[in-house]
Amino acid sequence: MKRILTGDRPTGPLHLGHYVGSLKNRVELIESGQYDPFIMIADVQALTDNFDNPEKIQKNVWQVLQDYLAVGIDPNKASIFLQSAIPEIAELTIYFANLVTLSRLERNPTVKDEVKQKFNKNVPLGFFMYPVSQAADITIVKGEVVPVGEDQVPHVEQTREIVRKFNSIYGQVFPEPEALVGEFPRLVGTDGNAKMSKSLENTIYLSDDEETVNKKVMAMYTDPNRIHATDPGTVEGNPVFVYHDAFNKNKEEVEDLKDRYRKGKVGDVEVKQKLAKAINEFLEPIRERREKYKDEKLLKEILQEGTNRARKVAKQTMKEVRSSISLVDV
Repeated sequence: MKRILTGDRPTGPLHLGHYVGSLKNRVELIESGQYDPFIMIADVQALTDNFDNPEKIQKNVWQVLQDYLAVGIDPNKASIFLQSAIPEIAELTIYFANLVTLSRLERNPTVKDEVKQKFNKNVPLGFFMYPVSQAADITIVKGEVVPVGEDQVPHVEQTREIVRKFNSIYGQVFPEPEALVGEFPRLVGTDGNAKMSKSLENTIYLSDDEETVNKKVMAMYTDPNRIHATDPGTVEGNPVFVYHDAFNKNKEEVEDLKDRYRKGKVGDVEVKQKLAKAINEFLEPIRERREKYKDEKLLKEILQEGTNRARKVAKQTMKEVRSSISLVDV
């Protein structure tokens, strides 16, 4: 049975982009019964660019856990664990750091983009090294399949490089993980930006209520060249139709809207109203499940149980790592 490792940084609630990029895949893989899934809440990595606001991270740990449970991740079938509670990850990160050059980290496209957005030249070492830490996250449980969004694929590839180098020097310890990207690898933001992002405030959260979803959808970016409802519009790349394709189960309605939009026979209001209805229908069962996981004691029990299992696996992995590196056993 192949082992899955995946997770999220608790920097805020999860959104529709997370769902189509990774969460949907996770639920389907878990429910298939063919995998041994570990899902990590990466609070240590979240601190790399929120080190001055730890209270935010603590609060969001519980938000992300609720999001996981609300989308249908069954805690009886998956081990949900907290990164900071597994000290073996930090130890493995140090060993892996010896196998990666600074120039290689600088070439990581996701790191380059985030450095420009968040730090410019004053990059904390912890943030710069987080692909190495992420490699340790994956390999500490010997993850083989990693469901991720498109922007995280470079990290998985870097993990594969680290694994190959470690195994070539110290012997075969780790499997090479494979990235698994969702059907919609990158969901555009509601503002038309290429990526839905919490920092850009162009998101629809899994925890948004019906009224909030309606407001966000009605304010969505569409075809900027379409001035009147009677003007022919562009469907391809139009965020409203991207979301229709992703969340509207009524495919006949979607195709009808696209046809009329191209011909200038439907206004943005109708297209958006039907989209809002479709998204709210999609979110309704998620809202219902969320209500079942509001008890703080239950949430702690779920996280403790998953973390305890991950800790046992991590200790065994590090026993093998120390032996392969020939560290002195005292």
